[in-house]
Amino acid sequence: MTSTTSATVTTATHPDAAATITPARIVWQPDDQGSLVPVSGEFGDVYFSQVDGLAESRYVFIEHNHLPARLQALGARQSFTVAEIGFGTGLNVLALWQLWRALRSEHTHLKDAQLHIITTEKYPLMLSDLTQILRMWQTRAPELGAMINALLAAYPPLLAGCHRLNFAADNLTLDIWLGDAQESLARLVKPNFGGVDAWFLDGFAPSCNEDLWATAIFAAMQRLSSPTATAATFSCAGVVKRGLKEHGFSIKKVKGFGRKREMLTAWRDASETDATTQAAPILPYRHVAVIGAGVSGLMAAYTLAARGVQVTLIDKQAPLAGASGNPRALLAPKMTPLAHAAEHLHTVSYLYSGRFYRQLDAGLQTANHVDPIVTPTGTMDLLTKANITADQACAYPSDVATVLETEEAAAQTRLSASTVQPHVYLPNAALINPQALAHSVLSHPNITYRTAMVETLDETTDGVHLQVKDAESNAKADTIKADAAIVCSAYESHQLAPQLFACRQIRGQLSWFTPNAKQQDNLPTLPLKYGGYCAPFVATASDAALNPVRSGQQQFLLGASFVRNDTDTTIRVDEHQHNRDKLISAIPELDEVLPNDVHDWQARVGIRAQTPDYHPLVGPVADTARIWTLCGMGSKGYAFAPLCAQILVDMMAGRIPPVSQRLLDSLSPTRPRLQRPLTADK
Repeated sequence: MTSTTSATVTTATHPDAAATITPARIVWQPDDQGSLVPVSGEFGDVYFSQVDGLAESRYVFIEHNHLPARLQALGARQSFTVAEIGFGTGLNVLALWQLWRALRSEHTHLKDAQLHIITTEKYPLMLSDLTQILRMWQTRAPELGAMINALLAAYPPLLAGCHRLNFAADNLTLDIWLGDAQESLARLVKPNFGGVDAWFLDGFAPSCNEDLWATAIFAAMQRLSSPTATAATFSCAGVVKRGLKEHGFSIKKVKGFGRKREMLTAWRDASETDATTQAAPILPYRHVAVIGAGVSGLMAAYTLAARGVQVTLIDKQAPLAGASGNPRALLAPKMTPLAHAAEHLHTVSYLYSGRFYRQLDAGLQTANHVDPIVTPTGTMDLLTKANITADQACAYPSDVATVLETEEAAAQTRLSASTVQPHVYLPNAALINPQALAHSVLSHPNITYRTAMVETLDETTDGVHLQVKDAESNAKADTIKADAAIVCSAYESHQLAPQLFACRQIRGQLSWFTPNAKQQDNLPTLPLKYGGYCAPFVATASDAALNPVRSGQQQFLLGASFVRNDTDTTIRVDEHQHNRDKLISAIPELDEVLPNDVHDWQARVGIRAQTPDYHPLVGPVADTARIWTLCGMGSKGYAFAPLCAQILVDMMAGRIPPVSQRLLDSLSPTRPRLQRPLTADK
């Protein structure tokens, strides 16, 4: 049992104090068997039963929400949502996860069913404390070992807001909302159909933390619940019984666990018998056509495929043929003051994308997976064009952003001390290999790729029809029929769906060269952000299939240019020079290191699709029921697309997305900001 809400945040001198997450204080006390167990230093209550915490989780929350029967009754592409008040040590999540694994191993019909867990926590455990507690449980319950390892590996930094963790091998999604429970639940978006199917009310006892059992909590439960939702809690306090009854739940006292005489079960608009056989929301599409195989299309296809949908991915040229095909993409956030981070698309996307790419790498170490997707590098942001100061960066957890001592920063980069003042070091920033990502995505058995020109996209009463022509043979057009379509065609998306905003077309040329030995010894050793970005990388044989690189040799890339309303993809020497000049302007000492003659540099030109507010278009196309879009990523596709694809497919499936209504509205293809005309210089 744990807390997710408490009294009003104490005002502090730091401007980001209200957004700061305070880690839990742990006190260790002996249990009934003499073993040490964790107790909350904030509330003086135990995190789990001193008799047997795991057995308590299974009895109170799993058995009394009828989850074995309800989960077993799921069908293909159905999703079941459990919401928990109080993540604590994660023991309830692990108990449910273990049940879900067991059911899926025993019942083949659950192959494409999904389990979605949403949990809240105001005082999260530091990773070191969580590791100590869960290793103790791993000794007691070895069957949890693999899940404990996976959870610890994915445990997020302690930043306010939602952290989505995907465990694709188990078809399980875990959304951890850090912050006050009332505020977190208020941010959850109720889908058009579905909602929370079962509630775990596992906060500290009302006598220890009455705010957790406030009216706002029960009102949020009423708003977010599916029609046949159930709830279970260890507490029979009057405030709990009244809160549930006044917000649409019927309640019943049953025998409690261990020394507890009674506990509560609750349900909405259905008898207890009905609750064991309720039908969870189902992703309504068996087959979806995704148009465009850049990073947006790849992520849309993969997210659907991972949820059991057959996908036909179509591109008029080839995967990554457009702006997504650079040799490497730098995954590093555009920092914002901590107070804004929970609603800042750059920040939440960066955190999710990093986990996603690393997990995809870890899950695809097969013989045909040639190159890693992620190369951990860290990145130094020299704050040349930044929305944050070095002092503000210190408010972040050190595993997200920090400021190194000047001497260490200079040593890390090979730059002078004066150049690295000020700076922000981003330890988990990385280089992404687009070719390796595409290879991994296209190997998914639910994805079929086709090179073709989509000439028309029409919606029917029962699906969509795409008239396509083979791009190479120019053969007569044929028809692809699907249940729905997602338009991911960058700046050309509005040509297939005229209701969409016509994004501005931005030409960007990324340059690179092969440094000689002397240059290599003096160039920066890790990626740098300075308004543009530069990065060293070693090219691989598969890179050469898409770009003119020297396989096995160190390359140094820099860029990129930014030319509005220009769709010509010819490589230009003057843009090589522009990229060099931008770097030298930010870091003058590199003038003596970089080649003066740029004529032999290599390049790739992409045309980016940009919106006026720099947010992509994510959601349904206006005046349609089966046509959706994921486009307008600008230069941030590798950061934005993985999370935005999750949001899009959640909307399609009737699941609660991992963002607030405010952030969701900022992605809408019909948002008011898009109706304002673009000026000549925007």
